[in-house]
Amino acid sequence: MTSGTLAPGAEPSTAGKTLLLTSAATFMAFLDTTIVNVAFPALHEDFPKESVTDLTWVVTSYGILFAALLTPAGRFADVLGRRKLFLWSVALFSVASLACAVAPNVELLIAARAVQGIGAAGMIPAALGLVLSETPAEKRAEAIGIWGAAGSMAAAAGPSLGGLLVSEIDWRAVFVLNIPIGIAVLLGALRLPERPAENSKLPDLLGTATVTLGIAGIVIGLTKGGDWGWDSVTTWAWIGAGVLLVAFSLLRSGKHPAPAVETGLWGTSMFAAANLTAFLLGAGLFVWFLSGPLYLTTIWGYSVLKAGLAVTPGAVLSAVAAIAVGRRLKPEQQRPVVIVSAAAFLALSIWAYTGLGSDREFLALWLPYGALGGAVLGAALTSVTTAASISVHPLKFATGTGMSTTARQFGGAVGVASMAAVFAAGDLSTPQPYLDAFLLAGIYIAASAVPGFWLFTKKSMAQIAETQRQIQAHMRAQAEAAAKAAAAASSADRS
Repeated sequence: MTSGTLAPGAEPSTAGKTLLLTSAATFMAFLDTTIVNVAFPALHEDFPKESVTDLTWVVTSYGILFAALLTPAGRFADVLGRRKLFLWSVALFSVASLACAVAPNVELLIAARAVQGIGAAGMIPAALGLVLSETPAEKRAEAIGIWGAAGSMAAAAGPSLGGLLVSEIDWRAVFVLNIPIGIAVLLGALRLPERPAENSKLPDLLGTATVTLGIAGIVIGLTKGGDWGWDSVTTWAWIGAGVLLVAFSLLRSGKHPAPAVETGLWGTSMFAAANLTAFLLGAGLFVWFLSGPLYLTTIWGYSVLKAGLAVTPGAVLSAVAAIAVGRRLKPEQQRPVVIVSAAAFLALSIWAYTGLGSDREFLALWLPYGALGGAVLGAALTSVTTAASISVHPLKFATGTGMSTTARQFGGAVGVASMAAVFAAGDLSTPQPYLDAFLLAGIYIAASAVPGFWLFTKKSMAQIAETQRQIQAHMRAQAEAAAKAAAAASSADRS
């Protein structure tokens, strides 16, 4: 679509409402990737017979299904309709949240968290697909910034909000929080218009199943490798089986008329570069998010709530930076954002590595490190999301979003696994392993600058502009054909 155009039949008045509703749903989905972590001590008190390893599946079951289903969910959203999938996914997420809140045992809690992950996977690509289809082209970068800010702030605010709910109420309040938000989003989304879906068949079910199981296998192996051991047959059996299943699905998708994975999208250099950049940013982001609160509680002796509040400035500035980049910079101006952000975050990581220690230096070191780190990450993530979204056809917005978010979540799994290896090699009662993790996050983020050079190139932007011209011409032809058909029908009625 060209600048100033909307999806066929769209009205500008729906853009703000759509952005608000989808941002709320996105906040819920990403909040639940981190908020449950702080409930572990309370969970163990309620279920004292369960081992810590078993309790980790309360987090892992959500993350695995969330990451594994994002790509096929994006494809389903484009084919079935984004509003339809969004409504069903929000409803499923809300019901699963209620089931988590009332779960009488760990087994049912883990199962309900897995269902939550399925709902979250459907919400994200459908949500951004709705935002992009309802927002004028010249406002999309700003809308992406606001939408992305909701996800970034949720993931970073999880520890503080979770700590407050657990300490003041109960761990079940973490899940109850989703229910009123989910109901409000559902009621609002029922009034959103349903736009034409892609005129295509449902994706290949076998390919969908194999890519889902494959990503799940890889994430399980990477997530549990620290517990099972990196020299364990079990670890590499899961990873190996996952790689084979994903490879099978990709090969099948390349030949199938209705592929589970739109491998053709990777033929666009900017989309491929955006996926690789998102992978590396996700790896660094997850290491940074998880290692910070652990450092504060273990080395500085902060309470869970105090540690959560200590990382909140980074979450706030991440949201502010994301909105500022989307609002102030046109897409063709955003390539330097990724590169400069990557370099700045590496510099911050080296500064933290050499300056932080056992002494509590919140104002002098931690606050600027966390706040500036959040700001540059928010800016970079917005630019990468913009690159991924504008480099695909509007009818494939949700598919492209799902693939890009999968790359980020998969990168997060790799980052967490590498962080676990760093922790396993050190003494967690000393600052060094945590400082090593901060440096590791910086290296991952710095590496994202390499594929970042292929974002928003002149050639890519020229190709996108040509595609937009073709879409506008197609839309005009459709409108003219509809007008002629209506005129012919009116003439026939009169005669």
